[in-house]
Order: sequence, then C-alpha cells, then structure tokens
Amino acid sequence: MNFEANTIYSLKLNSGEELIARVTKAEFGTITVTHPVSMAPSQQGLQMIPSMFSADLEKTVDINTASIAMSAVAREDVVKAYTESTTGIDLSATKQMLAG
Repeated sequence: MNFEANTIYSLKLNSGEELIARVTKAEFGTITVTHPVSMAPSQQGLQMIPSMFSADLEKTVDINTASIAMSAVAREDVVKAYTESTTGIDLSATKQMLAG
C-alpha cells in the first residue's frame, strides 16, 4: 500500500495489534506516524489507548513496514474518534451559520 502523508490509517501489525495513526511521511521500508493509539476492547466497546506509554507523544514514531500485515485508510467514525482523542477537539458539536 502507498501511504499518503496527513492521512489517518488503521494498521494491523504482524503481532495482531491494531493501531490507528496519522502518517506524516512514508519512505522505503518505514512510515513515520504521530500519536499512534492501540485498539483495546472494554465493557464500553473498543477504546483507544496510547501504543507507547514511555514515548513523548508529541514526537513522531517510525514503524517498519515489514511489521505491518494489513493497512487501510481509517473509517470516518474512527478518524473522528481518533482526532477527538489525540487533539481534545470535540467534533460532535454541530456548526451553525447565522443568517441576518
């Protein structure tokens, strides 16, 4: 798969772990991502948790593409949840235009 910069992807690693991350750069054999989160089942459904607890999440993370079993552009609802989780921006509020 060709990864596009500034696109949020669902990545299934060879280990079975599923990650959601924004790709910032793709080079031969490596993709660079920001804010990688893992999907974890809970009583409330799937939850997003940091993939690396000891890393500085404001820095980028490199992933060896040989460790990726499957990849796809994330669904719209996943992109929304990921954006809210990683930025704190509430995307559920509807925008209204005022007319005079």
